[in-house]
Parts: sequence; structure tokens; C-alpha cells
Amino acid sequence: MLIALSDEQVRWLRLRAQRLTSPPATAVAGIVRALCGLQAQDAPAAMLGVRVRSAGLLAANVERARIDERSVVRTWAMRGTLHLLATEDLGWLLSLLGPVFIDGSRRRSAELGLDEDMYARGVRAIRDALASGGPLTRPELVEYLDTLGIRTTGQAKAYLVYRAALEGFICFGPDRGAQPTYVLLDDWIGRERGAALPREVACAELACRYLAAYGPAAPEDFVAWSGLFMKDARAAWARIANDLLEVAHGQRSLWLLKSQATWLDEPVAAGPLVRLLPAFDTYLLGYRSRNLVIAPEYAKRVNAGGGMIHSVLLLNGLVLGTWKSKHQRTSLEVVVEPFQPLAPETLPGLEAEVSDLARFLETTAALRLLPVPAL
Repeated sequence: MLIALSDEQVRWLRLRAQRLTSPPATAVAGIVRALCGLQAQDAPAAMLGVRVRSAGLLAANVERARIDERSVVRTWAMRGTLHLLATEDLGWLLSLLGPVFIDGSRRRSAELGLDEDMYARGVRAIRDALASGGPLTRPELVEYLDTLGIRTTGQAKAYLVYRAALEGFICFGPDRGAQPTYVLLDDWIGRERGAALPREVACAELACRYLAAYGPAAPEDFVAWSGLFMKDARAAWARIANDLLEVAHGQRSLWLLKSQATWLDEPVAAGPLVRLLPAFDTYLLGYRSRNLVIAPEYAKRVNAGGGMIHSVLLLNGLVLGTWKSKHQRTSLEVVVEPFQPLAPETLPGLEAEVSDLARFLETTAALRLLPVPAL
């Protein structure tokens, strides 16, 4: 008979896997690798994703890891979206995911007038421009492409850059003021990207990494998180079957790694665990459904559409509000809007999170708790 887990137990196990219960004191690259990437379409939010999963790091440490140490890289990966990835994982991740999202973009590419010949010319031109004059911003790359007669109207320029990154030629480099730049990946990190793996081996590795950071979970959750296909998930589950432990959650089967089996014997913490998660946090993006952590009546206040996932107040794994920060002249105001009245015992944990956010950003911060809005 399978071990049956309650909603509370599943949430707690996922919090533990996500490094949200007892954030470790470790390097930026270690956290990024343990999570198999942090979504980074919003670069400051990715930094805050490191903050909430670490002890003692600063925002400056994240930027140092990306720009000076180059132990993490910002590029496109899971779901075809921007992520921070551990540099050592780039080789096998890009070789696995790149072809999937290149193939998935063919219809839109055709609508934009980008055939394979145009892509080949465009990617070659991007590489030439960065080899001779990089780092370059997107407008600078577009200006160069225009001189060669390569299509850059509308979304074509974004798709050309996207293609060059998915093929493993470019990544994000240092920011120039408010503008990001692009660099040649080989120039940026040399041979540190790691080796490519056979596709079936890479799928199994990704599934194992996923369960280590998101379990208990099911193959359909892995598909939603990775952007791969269900056939890939089934094959990966079969390949790592000896490493998996199946559990029951309601009418569903979920899996976690056998190496995490001792977690099942640990009690769920009695006290309130409060976390301020940033926008697009992996805790909310790692599963097919968010119903376990967000009550249906509040779902649109977290994701109103258009792909935006707001910053959220998390209490024992449940989303109980949203938050945002407002930069004042010399400090930060953290504005929290709860969905329901917060118990008094929650406030010390919330105040501690605001204090840690200020420490991470090397500033001072004040909490402003908004009244619960009327439904």
C-alpha cells in the first residue's frame, strides 16, 4: 500500500525540496544548480529567488556570480523562458531543450518570414558582430543585422536572438545601464558549460533534478515545468524507476526520490513559516496546477493573465497575499496585501522576511500591511 499524504504534507515536502524551510548558507551557483535553474525573465526577481533560498547572501553576490565568476548564466531554457542556470549544466540542458523549442517556434517563425536560410544568416551575423564588437545590446545587434538585409521587423529580431541562444552560441552578458547585453557563450564561459548528453540520458537527468527540487510531483508536472513532452516524461520516469518512491495524494500518484524518503518521517513544522516569494517564483511555476497552494478565489490576484505571476506572501506553503516593494530615496517600503486577516503569530515572521529583504538589498526597509480588501 502506498503512503498517503495530506495536502499539508505535500506542501511541506515541496517547501523542503525548494530550500524554503531552512535556507542553506551556500554559493549562488549551488542554489541555482539545486533548483535546476531559476526563472529569470525578470532579472531582479531571479535575484530575490536566490535570497529566499539562501542564508547570508547579498544581491551583489548574485551579480558577481553571473558577471565576475560566471558560475551562473542567464539564457533561455525550461519552457523556452529565460532562466539563471548553473554554468556547468549548460551543455546538456541546451542540447536537450534547444531543439524542442526551436521546433516549437517554426510556425511563428514562418509567420515572421524567418525560414531556415534567414535564421542561418541571422545567427551567423549575430556571432560575427559579437566576435568583433561584443558585448552588444539588442538595438546594436539589430542595427548590424539591418545593414546585411536580414529581417528584423516586428518580433523577428527577438526570434533571431532567441534562436542564437537556443543553439548555444550566445547568452546575456553584463548590463549596460538599464540595457542588457549579449555575448558569445564560448567567449564568456570558455569550456565550462559541461558536455552534452544523449537525449534519453539528459531527459532522465532532468527528471531526477526536477524531483529533487520539486517532489513530490507527477510526470505531468514535469512536463508543465520543463516544456518537454509526456512521452519524454514517461521514458525518464521508467529510466530512473529504481530511484523513485511512489506516494498517494488523493486519487493521484506522486513521486519523490528515495534519497528523500526520510523526509516522510519528519513532522510538519508547527510554527508559522512565512516567506516573501518574488514574481515568477519556481514554487508556483513548477507544477501543472497551483490549486494546492492558491485557493481558487484568489488565483486571479496572483495570475490575472498574460503570464504575469505576482510576488506572493507564503504561509506554510499557502499563498495568502501579494506584495510589492517601493523604492524611496534611501530605503525600501514593502507593501503586503493579504487575502484574509493574518493571525498575530504570523507578523513576526513577516517582519523578519522584510528585514532579510533589506539585508539582501543592503538597504533599510519598512513594512506596510494593507487592509484586507472587500470581495
